[in-house]
Amino acid sequence: MTRRDPTLEDVAREAGVSRATVSRVVNGVRNVDPGIQETVRRAIERTGYRPNRAARFLVTHRTETVALVISGTGDAFAARVFADPFFGRVVSGALEYLRAHAKHPVILVAESVEAREQVVDYLSKGTADGCLVVTMQAGDPLPTMLTAAKIPTVLFGRPEPGLAVSHVDLAQAEGARLAAERLVARGCRRVATIHGPRALPAARDRLTGFRAALAAAGIADVPAAEGTFTVESGAAAMRQLLAAHPGLDGVFAANDLMAQGACQYLRERGRRVPEDVAVVGFDDSSVAAACHPPLTTVRQPVERMAAEMARLLSEHIQGARTEPAAVLFEPELVVRESA
Repeated sequence: MTRRDPTLEDVAREAGVSRATVSRVVNGVRNVDPGIQETVRRAIERTGYRPNRAARFLVTHRTETVALVISGTGDAFAARVFADPFFGRVVSGALEYLRAHAKHPVILVAESVEAREQVVDYLSKGTADGCLVVTMQAGDPLPTMLTAAKIPTVLFGRPEPGLAVSHVDLAQAEGARLAAERLVARGCRRVATIHGPRALPAARDRLTGFRAALAAAGIADVPAAEGTFTVESGAAAMRQLLAAHPGLDGVFAANDLMAQGACQYLRERGRRVPEDVAVVGFDDSSVAAACHPPLTTVRQPVERMAAEMARLLSEHIQGARTEPAAVLFEPELVVRESA
C-alpha cells in the first residue's frame, strides 16, 4: 500500500489547531500568534508536510525565490567575481538567512548593458520576489532600473545620491582610521595607500578616512596609487609607489587582495614585511590568513551584512517594511603579522 503524503489536515490535527490556522502559517500571514506559529512549525516537522509551492503561489503570489545580482563591467568580470573571496562571503551570508526561511536563491551576473536589461526583464516577470544587489561599478544604473520597475531591492553599500533604496554598509572611513592608527602605532611615518577606484563610494570613504587619520597624527603627505581590488593591481600599485617613494615604511591597501599583491611585490624587491614595510589590508577575507605573512586587516562582517540584506528584503516582500532602511555596521581591526 502506497503511503500518502501528509496534508494540512494532518498538521492541524498534530498541532491541535484549525486547518485555516495552519494555512495562514504556511502562507506567511502575519496575524498569527508567535506561539501558535511555532506549534504549527513543529507539527510540520513531525508530520513531514511539504507545502505545494504552486498552490501557495496562487494564494501569496510569491515564488519564495530571491535573486542575488552581482553587477559590474569589464573583461572577464564574471570570472573575477567568482575568484574574489568577498563575493563568496556575500553569497554565504545571504544563503544562511534564506535557507533558514525556506527561500530559494538564484545568482545572476550583470556585466553589460544588455545583461542588466535582461536581469530587470527576468525579475519583472515575477520569477523572483525581489533581489539583493552587489555592484562594483560606479554609477551603476541597475539599482535605479530595479526600483523604477518596482522590484523589491536591497543594496550592499551606499546607493548613489538621490536613490531611495534599502541598503547595508560599513563605516568605511572608520575602518580606514583603524588601519592608519595601527601603522602609526608601529612607528610608521612614511606611509602610502593603495586605494580602489575613486568613483566607488566605499573606495573614496576609505581613502578619505585614511588620510584624515594620518593628518590628525601629523602625517600630511600620503602618496596614493589606484588599484582595482585585484592581486595584480595591488602589485602594480606597489611597484608604482615604491619607485616614487623608496623610503616607504607603511602601506594601507583598501582590500586584502591588493594587500596580498603589495606583499608579493615587496618580497620580490627584497623588502621584508613588516620589518621594512608594514602592510594593512581591508575585509578580513580568507586571503588575509593565507597571505605571506598573514595580514593585519580591517574586518568587514560581510556574512552578517549579507544576512541583514536578506532580512530587509524579506520585510519588503512581505509588506512589513515600506520605507527604505539603512543599516550601518562597524569595522574591527584584526592584528596578524604584516603590521
